[in-house]
Amino acid sequence: MKKFARIAALSVATIIALPVSGALAVDEHYVNDSAVAGGYDVVAYHTAGQPTKGSANYSAKYQGATWHFASAKNQKLFKANPAKYAPAYGGWCAAGASKGKKVPTKAHLWAIVDGQLYLNSSPKAHNGLFLKNTEKVIRKGERNWKQIFATPKSEL
Repeated sequence: MKKFARIAALSVATIIALPVSGALAVDEHYVNDSAVAGGYDVVAYHTAGQPTKGSANYSAKYQGATWHFASAKNQKLFKANPAKYAPAYGGWCAAGASKGKKVPTKAHLWAIVDGQLYLNSSPKAHNGLFLKNTEKVIRKGERNWKQIFATPKSEL
């Protein structure tokens, strides 16, 4: 009976702890300097073809993060289809995700592949890894992201 009580207590503790760790991980996605991508307009990567600083005057909430836009038009486009414009891997470095890590990104190190925005952390990660092996990095990043999504950065 004592063994059953211990197992039941451990099961309850595990169930209670899971949402907490998951919530912490979700809260850290997309955030860099209190706004997504350091406040850069993620729609502008698609429409203007370059990183464009957003404004708090044109913002939206999505997945617990604040997103800034350069214009009301970009804000409206994002609100209509946020998944289309949100960067891959929660806004973490694509090259880092391919290695099972969550690494903060730089707005000027980016690429759009098949309509998906990918951000990177350094010229070495972007030019030396992502651009040279794009398909492989994305494939590995997708596989790893399923495993690291709910893991806080501090635990990787």
